[in-house]
Amino acid sequence: MDNLIYWVGMAAVAVTALTGVMDAGRKNMDLVGVVIVGITTALGGGTLRDLLLDRQVFWLRDETYLVVAMATTLLSFVLVRSLRLPSRLFLIPDAFGLALFTILGTQIALQWQAPWLAASLLGVMTGVFGGVLRDVLCNDVPLIFMRGELYATASLAGALALIGLQALDVSPVLAAWGGMAIVLAVRLLAIAFHITVPTYTARQ
Repeated sequence: MDNLIYWVGMAAVAVTALTGVMDAGRKNMDLVGVVIVGITTALGGGTLRDLLLDRQVFWLRDETYLVVAMATTLLSFVLVRSLRLPSRLFLIPDAFGLALFTILGTQIALQWQAPWLAASLLGVMTGVFGGVLRDVLCNDVPLIFMRGELYATASLAGALALIGLQALDVSPVLAAWGGMAIVLAVRLLAIAFHITVPTYTARQ
């Protein structure tokens, strides 16, 4: 399981760095701005999780995560700037990053003996916080706060699925893959069919 967590973490860092570059590219940022947004997006959620768990921040403990974030950002900058991409295309890698980081955050919280509800919320925070920072740096309203397709809800569904599967004695590896599949399926279906949660409207 530790090996899976490690490689899921690496994949999550790379994918979310890509989404940061794609979003920063829409704002016509220069290389410095793109690097800041890419690295912040890739490392932000895991950093918040580790601070809340009073755990050494993951990219300070293993600098490989930082190297992967920087390398992916620079490589994506070179490749993406020469392509004409649809404005919503970044939602697809963002969905993969959400799934990877949600399950990673939930599993780490469980390993640190967090109660199941706290672990699920830490999984959601890990999944969405990097995107929140990305959107703030790009001067956008964060996706999680906008009226739009399911985002944090998809993350929470996957986190609870992981916890539920492990409670049923499903192996942690299979539970992790199942949880990731649920996050990804719910998010992509929400994008495809414009599934949203109810919004608050003040009575006049």
